[in-house]
Amino acid sequence: MPGVPGEITPGRVLRWVAIFVVGWVLLSALLFVVSAQLEEGVSAEAEAALSGGGSFFTGATTLVLGSDQRKASSIDPSQAPGRADTLMLLHSAFGSVRKLSIPRDAAAPIPGHGTQKINAAYALGGPALTIETVEQFLGNGLKIHHIVEVDFADFPAFIDALGGITVNNKSRICSPEFDNFFRGFNLPKGEQELDGRTALGFSRVRKNPCAPGENDLDRAERQQEVLSGIKGKLFSPGTFIRLPWVSWKAPKALRSDLKAPGLTGLALDVGSGGVGQTEVLKPSCLGCGPGGSLLVSDGEKQAAVDRLLGR
Repeated sequence: MPGVPGEITPGRVLRWVAIFVVGWVLLSALLFVVSAQLEEGVSAEAEAALSGGGSFFTGATTLVLGSDQRKASSIDPSQAPGRADTLMLLHSAFGSVRKLSIPRDAAAPIPGHGTQKINAAYALGGPALTIETVEQFLGNGLKIHHIVEVDFADFPAFIDALGGITVNNKSRICSPEFDNFFRGFNLPKGEQELDGRTALGFSRVRKNPCAPGENDLDRAERQQEVLSGIKGKLFSPGTFIRLPWVSWKAPKALRSDLKAPGLTGLALDVGSGGVGQTEVLKPSCLGCGPGGSLLVSDGEKQAAVDRLLGR
């Protein structure tokens, strides 16, 4: 028999829950689209430097950049153009994601500027020159289809919208002061819960006297650990309640040639691709290149590109 009007039944409760869930997801999607469309994106020069082709369904390579420019609020402000603090490649397809971090001190020929540390390309010519430099440096048919620049000013707010992230810190950190960390940065070894500010500090530690043997490779591994922490939290059930806030904040932490549809495709790839293989390009000699840069062999570059592209 049909239920009494206004009577609360399991079927009606399930319908209300379903309506709420669909509405919550649609609201989040709308906020994501609006926020992504409002962001300014990258320069025309950067877009022109990207290679055509690539699909987030069959496979596309994205360069993730972060600058170390130090503004007035930093402990050591500078008006000089920032260098690339983060250089990471993501090769993603539906169900698959692979990551390769390039040490920022790796020696690379920068078109028009000779051989320098690869992170200088960003200071000399912005993301456009960095794209060209990375493609030529790694070679072996690597093409960069998209670019994502992390805006460190908005990055902590995005992490906080997620409710923080969990990382595995492989060694105790006791860094001296840098950027906005006027009392230094300290973090115990092991699994740690990080808010936005500490996640940013964790990924940008420059010196660690508690582990004097660390180098730029360890820094790159921490940055990949932060990316894995974001992925783990982004697709966790608990994030559903925060979804509208996360959807609004996420595009604001990025500058990219991708707008809402492309960023959605990239997010789906990362979400469906498991933890992904984490790799840092390994130098053959530390400090042997110009200006104390790291030398990477041609064989290592070829092997790393083959693994990144799944060849």
